[in-house]
Amino acid sequence: MDTLSQLGYGFSIALSPENLVFVVIGVLAGTVIGVLPGLGPISAIALMIPIAYGMDPTTAIIMLAGVYYGAVFGGSTSSILLNAPGIAGTVATSFDGYPMARQGKAGKALAIAAISSFVGGTVGVVLLMLIAPYLARLAMSFGPAEYFALMVLGLTAVVSLAGDNLTKGLISAVLGVMIALVGIDGQTATLRFTFDLPELYEGVEFLIVALGVFALAEVFTILARRTGGGVEGAVTSLRLSRRDIGQMAPAAGRGSLLGFFTGVLPGAGATVASFLGYSAEKRIAKDPETFGTGNIKGIAAPESANNGAAVGSFVPLLTLGVPGSGTTAILLGALLVLGVQPGPLMLSERPEVFWGVVASMYVGNIVLLVLNLPLIPLFAKVLKTPKALLIPLVVVFCVVGVYGLSFNVFDLWLLLGFGVLGYLMRQNGFPAAPLILGLILGGLMEESMRQALQISNGAWSIFVTQPISAALLGLAVLSLAGPVFRALRRIRPATTAGAVREGDNGERQGQSPA
Repeated sequence: MDTLSQLGYGFSIALSPENLVFVVIGVLAGTVIGVLPGLGPISAIALMIPIAYGMDPTTAIIMLAGVYYGAVFGGSTSSILLNAPGIAGTVATSFDGYPMARQGKAGKALAIAAISSFVGGTVGVVLLMLIAPYLARLAMSFGPAEYFALMVLGLTAVVSLAGDNLTKGLISAVLGVMIALVGIDGQTATLRFTFDLPELYEGVEFLIVALGVFALAEVFTILARRTGGGVEGAVTSLRLSRRDIGQMAPAAGRGSLLGFFTGVLPGAGATVASFLGYSAEKRIAKDPETFGTGNIKGIAAPESANNGAAVGSFVPLLTLGVPGSGTTAILLGALLVLGVQPGPLMLSERPEVFWGVVASMYVGNIVLLVLNLPLIPLFAKVLKTPKALLIPLVVVFCVVGVYGLSFNVFDLWLLLGFGVLGYLMRQNGFPAAPLILGLILGGLMEESMRQALQISNGAWSIFVTQPISAALLGLAVLSLAGPVFRALRRIRPATTAGAVREGDNGERQGQSPA
């Protein structure tokens, strides 16, 4: 009852005319910025901080929170329509969103993304309100060993992203991890995979790889296909049938819960949550072979997960003063600039900020849905664009996004290189998704592993003697055991059949002289 009364107090703040206006401004600005590759939530919030400076702290944080989850949603639009993920957290959405758009169902794909984002955000806000203090204490029990085990568990998603060929999927994942290791080793100052190029000393930006292997590779594929351009078939309405909703609802529910709990963990964030949501949904699906071809659950799960994680990342930020991701680190800086000290005392000292932000998230998610659903037919018309216009548009999109990172021409050559790599991978049946997964998790996994080994003075047993770490590693082994066992079963009959054929040939050769 006390929680409900405090939530009512929060709504009285969030629904004031001034705060309502800034919720709409934040959500709208975040959506527009999130669509553009390179300008993800971090850049979006950084751009809005000068506007927030001097405002009432509660109003400012309400606006910046709206920018955050608006940008997470906006990233899915370019993922679905152009296969050009605006932010890392929406890469998994493109796996099924883009194929669905190519089938002339862009409106439906965007509607599923919008509704799933709403579900993920709303579920996340409810959980934030109810169990934030308890989850914050649990998250603090995660040390480097537990984070390493969590990243290992995340990497096992490669078996569900690899498609029919597990070997090619593993090769792609290893390549992604190798790209994550490019640059100067932070501890030993050793140069790794830099080939004496100073431009590689700071590593390779995620956006360059993602836009190369997805968006630019798609451009090369369209050019090689020599089709008439645009998308095959008409762009249908965004109306969902009862069967569509039946498929979407459970996936969005599971993705929301998984995403929120992942977002609570400092460092995990929306990207890891979206990949975990996608792979978990594929593993339990009765039709896993349809993932990657336009499966509704393949959009609903990662979209609800990344929005749930975006809200979940506010738990350690508001209750402990610990940023759970790069985006919440920027938000922490904004809070401090505005004179608000987040932490355990925030609930008692600044309840208007905490409950005002929580209530504004309810309002913001509704605004996000109301604003974006009517705009979906307009967004979907992008796919009607003739190839002669669409290809230059995508190329400019990529070039502006990458060049805006560092204003370095070398990054554009890297973009071209990864575009060619992505095209060759497609032509030879290597999935790009495991590469991105390895790239995202590789650096985090190495950092956690080194910290854990430093704590244990080099003893590897720390990963199995810590209960949470051991449980997560056990789950990783179990999740790998099934697919590997099935792969071995497929190999064995093939080997047996080959041996039988060789035996038959030998017998015929032995009989023929007679």
